[in-house]
Amino acid sequence: MTNAQNQKKYKINNQSNAEKEKNPRIYALVFLISGIALVIFFRLYSLQVSAHDSYLALAENQHSIFKNLVPERGEIYLKDRDALYPVAVNKEVGMAFAVPKEIQNPADVSNKLASILGLDRDQLFSKLSKENDMYEVLKHRLSDDEAKNIANLKIKGVYLTDEALRYYPAGELAANVLGFVGWRNNEFGGRYGTELYFNDQLKGQPGSLFQSRDSSGRWIATGDKTIAYAKNGDSYVLTIDHAVQYETEKILKAAIEKFQATRGTIVVMDSATGKILAMASYPTFNPNDYAKEDNMDAFRNLAVSDPYECGSVFKAITLASAVDAGKITPDTTYIDTGTVEESGYAIHNSDLKGNGVQTMTQVLEKSLNTGAIFAEKSIGNATFLDYIKKFGFGALTGADFYGEANGNISNLNNLKSNIQFFTASYGQGITVTPLQLVSAYNAIANNGILLKPQIVEKVIHADGTSTEIPTQEVRRVISQEAANLTKKMLRSVVTNGHGKQADVPGYSVSGKTGTAQVASNTSKGYADGQSIGSFAGFAPIDNPKITMLVRMDDPKTVPWAESSAAPTFGELMKFILGYYNIEPTETYLPTAWDKFNQTHTLENDFLKTDQPGIVIGNTQQADLTNQKDKKQ
Repeated sequence: MTNAQNQKKYKINNQSNAEKEKNPRIYALVFLISGIALVIFFRLYSLQVSAHDSYLALAENQHSIFKNLVPERGEIYLKDRDALYPVAVNKEVGMAFAVPKEIQNPADVSNKLASILGLDRDQLFSKLSKENDMYEVLKHRLSDDEAKNIANLKIKGVYLTDEALRYYPAGELAANVLGFVGWRNNEFGGRYGTELYFNDQLKGQPGSLFQSRDSSGRWIATGDKTIAYAKNGDSYVLTIDHAVQYETEKILKAAIEKFQATRGTIVVMDSATGKILAMASYPTFNPNDYAKEDNMDAFRNLAVSDPYECGSVFKAITLASAVDAGKITPDTTYIDTGTVEESGYAIHNSDLKGNGVQTMTQVLEKSLNTGAIFAEKSIGNATFLDYIKKFGFGALTGADFYGEANGNISNLNNLKSNIQFFTASYGQGITVTPLQLVSAYNAIANNGILLKPQIVEKVIHADGTSTEIPTQEVRRVISQEAANLTKKMLRSVVTNGHGKQADVPGYSVSGKTGTAQVASNTSKGYADGQSIGSFAGFAPIDNPKITMLVRMDDPKTVPWAESSAAPTFGELMKFILGYYNIEPTETYLPTAWDKFNQTHTLENDFLKTDQPGIVIGNTQQADLTNQKDKKQ
């Protein structure tokens, strides 16, 4: 082999050896790049496919944690014989939430969800475009259609779950007492009624969460969590009887429609305990659809929030006070001239007549204004005012009601203003709430002892324990003897006076009517042609079980309470006495009722003496606007 050939072979071998040295580096680089690509591929696959369930579980876990931090609202029940009747409960409804980390096209998804959920598109986009966010609530309380439409879209990263909604299974039943739960100023809670009054106890205590965060302030999914779980709210059992409440609302609504009244309220009380067995107001509303109610008055509980001049129904309070003070008896007489002169004004009986010699019992039977003034004068202004306060007027009852009003007896601050005390003796010039009035009548029924009105029977705590609410005596107002004498006088009103239509066959019902004028909203004095009819009473007389007040605002088809509030009272009292199986107390004589019906026509009822307030001069309107010491 020549020298040239040897050199060529040597170069070839050297080149081959160099290539062999290079190949492992290339292979290593290719392997490294391929490995990185595979890692990236598998990581993406893991994140987008395999880990989908994990992230969903994490989001669900966030929702689960959220649930544990939010307490369950306590529920509300009425009594139903020996069971409980739910009237405010928690119902599971749909909620939509998102895992923004899974959303591939936030803008497109926001557009679709905005039209389905009725939400702002930009706000949705802001939530869905948070790349590292694992949980965002989209909308609470989905309708069935909203939930169905979202499910049909099958959008990756958008999910449905359940959450609690306040639900009122009985609809309008006791709505004015219960109120409702809703949003106000970004706060969700009780609005009106029991839901608001006991909101802090019903809503419970929220929990708290501590979780580790990274340097950017983001939660570390695998970090430690410290959770203080929420404490659920207390549940309340009201004293209201489901069946009695239902019948009360039915009868009240029928009476409002029959007599074409603008509104009305009824309060039914257990005479021995002060427990409220029924409390109904009309108009009312459905708390499940409260947002659809345009009439804000429908949310008001008229029994506690609307004071009024109650008229002649107050005469029982005046005479009971005078009897207790030892100044009169049921048989005490005076000469009724039909008029009382005071401070240049003439106060007349409503029929503009004098009746001659009359007993105090006849004062209530005939509803004589002059007789009420006689009784008030017998004890004096200061003592009369003291009795009014002892009966609970001018102050809150202390019952657990939202929006309770005091009433107004400020016209009696001046003890020298006789005319104010005279008009107050028959229920004009001062205002009282129906709850105060029924409580005062119940003091007479309960042998002279005023009881605190009670609306809560029992509180059921979140841990399963419960607290019974006891009856509370406020004070003795009048003696037992005075109470018994007043009961008999009120019984005579039903048998011989204007309360006949409140009577219940077989039972001794006691009570008093009142047809009061209505203070004008636009001027001093009273509104023309408007009145409020009331009937307050109890039964049976010897051992009262039920005390009740019926108030009817501005009835159009009949003029006086004896033809509107009284028969409404009688109809409901008859049902309640039968419902509780209370034994009849006397033999019913049909001829007494038949005789009344035969001799009292609608036209004759217009001439009855239980008419509004006071009469000045020859005018039947009660107007003291010219009176210098009148306090509006």
